[in-house]
Amino acid sequence: MYILTGGVFITLKDIAKEAGVSVSTVSRVINNTGSNAASQEVREKIWEIVRRNGYVPNSSAQSLKLGKNENSISSHSLTCLFARTPSAPNNPFFATIARSVETEAYKYNYFLKSSFTSFNINNIESYQMLQASTNGVVILGRCDKTTLKYIKEFCHHVIFTGLNPLDAKYDQVLCDGYQIALMAMDYLYQLGHRRIAYMGETEDENRYRGYCSFLKEKQIPFHSSYVAHVPLTSSGGYDGTIKLLKQQPDLTAIFCADDITALGVLRAINDLGLKVPDDLSVISIDDIETAQFLSPMLTTIHVPMEEMGRLSAKMLIDRINGGHTLPLKINLPFYLAKRESCAKPRSS
Repeated sequence: MYILTGGVFITLKDIAKEAGVSVSTVSRVINNTGSNAASQEVREKIWEIVRRNGYVPNSSAQSLKLGKNENSISSHSLTCLFARTPSAPNNPFFATIARSVETEAYKYNYFLKSSFTSFNINNIESYQMLQASTNGVVILGRCDKTTLKYIKEFCHHVIFTGLNPLDAKYDQVLCDGYQIALMAMDYLYQLGHRRIAYMGETEDENRYRGYCSFLKEKQIPFHSSYVAHVPLTSSGGYDGTIKLLKQQPDLTAIFCADDITALGVLRAINDLGLKVPDDLSVISIDDIETAQFLSPMLTTIHVPMEEMGRLSAKMLIDRINGGHTLPLKINLPFYLAKRESCAKPRSS
């Protein structure tokens, strides 16, 4: 296999040498064959080399090798916009989706050329660069109105993926945060919990709506003091839990909006001298890889992150190629991953 960079062919052997791995490892990573082809660090290093060298997929490179017109070569690119937070590229949930987008796009002779966050893209220069250098944009996570306005102006081919539907006529690959929240709350309810806190963002957030709706349905009184309005970060979860439990020590369970927030919640509970799940049950959403390696292992709702990325890339490329014109919306299934962080409430 050849790659064209600056008019010069390089081989998989060259990429393998720079990455410090075997040629077969590079091939498996790029072609997404074998889930254990390499560690996450190695995979990210290989893809960084591919992006930096302006990757041209095998079929295009072979055309060059056979002497076909260079202008006929397909060298298309996509861009990921991490819309939710400035640290989103380092968030395991969004990073997993982005890697899946990149791997799937490669199969169609597209490469992931760049990534932006809503914090470093909100200027005219960035948007003009985005318009000139990419064929389509994948929006990862909820997008604010200002960012959405600019995207509509500068980008013709857009797809959104996340847990909160986007109020725009774009293709969308969703996993319904509202229904996910209902599942999480129902599991705690079936265990016997009634004093359940919510930890996470609340504004325009389906997971919070699901929390409130479930309480109303089960005729459980809503207490604003049971809600911690915190960013979806480990530090947000930690600080929110410390404050919450000092004000409401009678709580028996905490529903976290995502696993990263739950990491901070677990740490705070431990630092307060309490135990999970003996004193407090904790449930969250996403099912990132770390969740099953915690002690106790985290009970969470599994969201199909890799499928979200793959479908987003497929649908976006299909739209770019004129395969469909009407906005499509796909809702993916989810399931409860029962582990060790939830149990029946402690005796009063």
